[in-house]
Amino acid sequence: MFVGSQHLLLAQYLQLKFIPIAGNKALVLGDSTYYTALNEPITFRNFLFYVSHIQLIDAKGHTTNLNNAYYLINASDTASLNIQLPVKPQIITAIQFTIGVDSVKNVSGVQTGTLDPMLGMFWTWNTGYIFAKLEGNSPVSKAPAHYVTYHIGGYKKAENAIRIVTLTINNQNKEVHQIEIGANVLSWFSGKTPLSIQINPICHSPGKLAQQIADNYAQMFHLIKVE
Repeated sequence: MFVGSQHLLLAQYLQLKFIPIAGNKALVLGDSTYYTALNEPITFRNFLFYVSHIQLIDAKGHTTNLNNAYYLINASDTASLNIQLPVKPQIITAIQFTIGVDSVKNVSGVQTGTLDPMLGMFWTWNTGYIFAKLEGNSPVSKAPAHYVTYHIGGYKKAENAIRIVTLTINNQNKEVHQIEIGANVLSWFSGKTPLSIQINPICHSPGKLAQQIADNYAQMFHLIKVE
């Protein structure tokens, strides 16, 4: 009875799973060396980003807005990679989500849950939340201990690093029960503005560089599997 009820409960939800990767391989933190688009070596220690404002889009362009929850995806925390969306499986042609934390939440005082400042994803009340964080080490970095640290955020108009991602789904008019999305960490270093570790090993504040990096990592997502 319990097992059957559990399966029935799961059938009422759409499962969303993020898979951290580097290039075409699973991301391994701490002891694997990867190479950026500029052929600069790097070992990653931390990789986190906020996902919010998830929307499902059907063939007619109609949008299903899900609860405005904020999910902190953390490559070192397997549980955080899986999101159970409070919507029944349905036929959809695209999924859209925001990378970052909107301006209202940035100025709404102390938050709890995944937005708790104690999680290390918050600067100050003036600069707000860190939307995405990437940390590691590279021999080409001129920072102390060869650190590479990118803490990207900025919610004000001239510093806006919030990015919206839309992924097209071709599931032949079948109900979607699970979506696996790859998040390629190496995309931070490629795109419209290739990122050089040697020139910019650190970004810890809103501004032009943060916006350029946000443009890059907005392209890091792709569909791995749709069931």
